[in-house]
Amino acid sequence: MNHRFFKILIVFLIALTFTKCAKRGRPTGGEKDEIPPILISASPSQESIEFDATKIRIYFDEYVKFKDLNKKLIISPPLKYTPDITPVGTASKVITIKLLDTLKENTTYTINFGNSILDNNEGNILESFKYVFSTGKHVDSLQISGDITDAFSRKTASDILVMLYEMDSTFNDSIIYKEKPTYVTSTLDSTNFELTNLKEGKYLLMALKQPNNNYIYKPKQDKIGFYKEPITLPIDTTFKISLFKEILPFKLVKALETSKGHIIFGYEGNAENLSVTLLDTVPSNFKPEIVFEQEKDTLSYWFKAIEKDSLLFEVTNLNYKDTITVKLKSAKKDSLVLTSALKSNTLNPRDTFAIRSRIPISKIDPSKISIFDKDTIAIPFTSEVNSYKNKLYLKFEQQFEQQYAIKVLPNGISDAFGDVNDTLSYNLRTKKLEDYGVINLQVSNVTSPIIIQIITEKDELIASKAISSNQLVTFKNLLPKKYIARAIFDDNENGKWDTGNYLLKTHPEKTIYFDKLLEVRANWDYNETFLLK
Repeated sequence: MNHRFFKILIVFLIALTFTKCAKRGRPTGGEKDEIPPILISASPSQESIEFDATKIRIYFDEYVKFKDLNKKLIISPPLKYTPDITPVGTASKVITIKLLDTLKENTTYTINFGNSILDNNEGNILESFKYVFSTGKHVDSLQISGDITDAFSRKTASDILVMLYEMDSTFNDSIIYKEKPTYVTSTLDSTNFELTNLKEGKYLLMALKQPNNNYIYKPKQDKIGFYKEPITLPIDTTFKISLFKEILPFKLVKALETSKGHIIFGYEGNAENLSVTLLDTVPSNFKPEIVFEQEKDTLSYWFKAIEKDSLLFEVTNLNYKDTITVKLKSAKKDSLVLTSALKSNTLNPRDTFAIRSRIPISKIDPSKISIFDKDTIAIPFTSEVNSYKNKLYLKFEQQFEQQYAIKVLPNGISDAFGDVNDTLSYNLRTKKLEDYGVINLQVSNVTSPIIIQIITEKDELIASKAISSNQLVTFKNLLPKKYIARAIFDDNENGKWDTGNYLLKTHPEKTIYFDKLLEVRANWDYNETFLLK
């Protein structure tokens, strides 16, 4: 029984019921229509061959409208010009498609509306509707399917483009930066994909998550995933692809003075070997502070003001080399501002107290720093400035249920300009041991170097431990909240997760997330087995 006949039958039975049972009372309005629109016909017909029309008309059994058509419409192979599709902003029983491109010969085309077509009254969605035609003598019918994951994040985005590039005599790896693919589809609201109506051949299979869906890979803004080996159709395989963000080739973006004695060199890409050298002649006492700004893709060059209109620098990084002139025109100098790096006055066992500075710390005098507990007993400590020179760490043995008074006398901290601090005072407290929880993870099936990490639901890193064999990994003194455990397969043993590279044909290091949240309670041990697969 088809849907159209079923609708007619329901209407007939309802009418018959009301005829035989003419009871007084308020009408209920009948059951809600939950049946999506039904295709009646198309001109040219579905799966037409030797297609040469410029206009397509698709007829439905009821009025339909579009929702998010621009986002969900996928045409494969891609066209240079998007067809003119109506109705727009109104409902109709007919969808009209006006083609604006010259079509390729002997090619099967798929116009995939996704879930953008719905009926006008109830909004029932016609899921994954496609119109297919061929300019050749047959309709290609091969297909592949699979799913997409994110190589590092817990959640995979939706609306990911999955593409095939035909590996013919003109193919080279750089084609994805310049040309649209041979075939394309989208995961829409899921992470699964299906490419249909394909012809035999050898292909590159890849995926992109990009903001504008233009099918051309832009490493600066897009995530990419690819299957390492070419695939040859027909093939009976379900493919899995992991998305990742590449590290860009190094490029100097800007160099300018933001305040008196402070020049920033903004860059993109891998700056691991970045070096900035002053080429101008300067006084012998000119001693700059060069600092990489954490998570800002910026190198800061701090110096005491000199009588020059500009400075000439050489910037190098592996194969990159350039000279650049920076004009000195700022009149205002940054002031030394020192604050606690803690968000509150509670010092947790995993915290190290630090004083944060906007300007690089150039010198400290530990004799002008003191730490006392609540009984005014002096606490021994060590001091250390971090590699970014923006934090002074004071390390001491913390006790539970304790209070600490930290004082820094004048001239205890000097910045890159030679400015010094006024008196600084900080009062801290610690909680009871029972206020914290413990996570015990029995990590099994370890066959290579692994990094086990504990993160929050906001992806903040809390703790990390490297292991190379099956063992119990314990994370103590955790604040009561929900945590997530992940394992990074540290193939190169550099202590961090490494992304992939399309041109080098390297995939990202594998990451596995524990399959449930770890809810830590105060004075409680959370025990789980983390089986790596």
